[in-house]
Amino acid sequence: MKRNHEISPPPLKRRKVAASPSSEEVATMPTSQSARQTIRLFSWNINGIDAFLPSSSTKITTFFKPSNSESKKASPTYDGPTGNSHEPSLRTFLRRHNWPEILFLQEIKLKQGDTKREASLLATLSTPLSPTGDGEVDEARIYTVHTSLPRDKYNVKGFGGKLYGVATIMRRDFAQRHVQNVRYPDWDLEGRVSIVEMKNNDNSTFKPLAILNIYAVNGTSAPYRSPQSGLVIGTRHDHKLAFHIKLRDECHNLESKGFHVVVAGDLNIARGLWDGYPNLRTFPKQHCLNRADFNAKFFGEEDNIRAGAYVLGEERKEKQKCLDAVDVYRGLYGDRRKYTYFSRNKEWGSSCDRVDLIFVSGDLWKEGRVVGADILDSPIERGPSDHVPIWVEIAMD
Repeated sequence: MKRNHEISPPPLKRRKVAASPSSEEVATMPTSQSARQTIRLFSWNINGIDAFLPSSSTKITTFFKPSNSESKKASPTYDGPTGNSHEPSLRTFLRRHNWPEILFLQEIKLKQGDTKREASLLATLSTPLSPTGDGEVDEARIYTVHTSLPRDKYNVKGFGGKLYGVATIMRRDFAQRHVQNVRYPDWDLEGRVSIVEMKNNDNSTFKPLAILNIYAVNGTSAPYRSPQSGLVIGTRHDHKLAFHIKLRDECHNLESKGFHVVVAGDLNIARGLWDGYPNLRTFPKQHCLNRADFNAKFFGEEDNIRAGAYVLGEERKEKQKCLDAVDVYRGLYGDRRKYTYFSRNKEWGSSCDRVDLIFVSGDLWKEGRVVGADILDSPIERGPSDHVPIWVEIAMD
């Protein structure tokens, strides 16, 4: 593969990812260790919601009842790291991680108007995992869900319209107390963005948070059509670059309104050489240009250096607004290599990239509000998807 050395540094010798933790280790990973009041946000590209829903032959009314042995037999399974069979379950995921306040899902692949599956998703999130409930039915274990689904009839045509889409899942007690609004920007027609605007806490000296759930455009040479006329106006690469501009401007707008911004999701970008194994994709050249554009629009020089990120040479840089955000994983761990995308067609750890990111307003980072963050890189956490979850813990006071 020919490398563009103008953009890409020379290749480094890489190691394989470390052995996966056991299921017991996974179960105790991201529990809050902070004495401060914090919120925990998890983000996960699940590559389709259907694997997490009960069998389509089951009546909708049964989704609100505890699961029984028959429904378990009908559920899809996957192999965990010990070789045991596990049922894909979002509620099991939430319980395993001690009922976090927020869970962002990307690529849920729900069609606009599919109210049956949306109702099923809501039910599975809050239905007790056992017939007795085991103390699960209280406000700290009941969840709400908000979905943003595609509404572009010209660019979302494959698979019967079951493409893209994000779900913003919040614990009900948290949402009622702290969330002011959940909205979807007009410029997003493909179900890629959901924005949680939090209330201003009078007892806190910190700015409120605006938390964005993002499933960014994947750049390809496929045609992109005008959402209004259906005429071809460019490629998916062009659409990706336009998405970067709109997302950056949305973040700037939120900051101008007094919010600190937190962006989490599948950004479909591996920022630099440390973010791909065994190789970072550099061909065709447009992937390098997309990467450099993303780094220039969202991160300043300090963060790009810390992240080993691709940037264009000085002679090719264009002056443009920069969000000057901080990539929390690189901010905490420097050049440590962990990945979020693991191809299901290859041996675990043999082909992977870090394309799921969490980044925050620079001032939020400087205030020391990022308590912790990490990547849950194990087969059991990947489940039936081809991505693993990521998480961040942020102080509220």
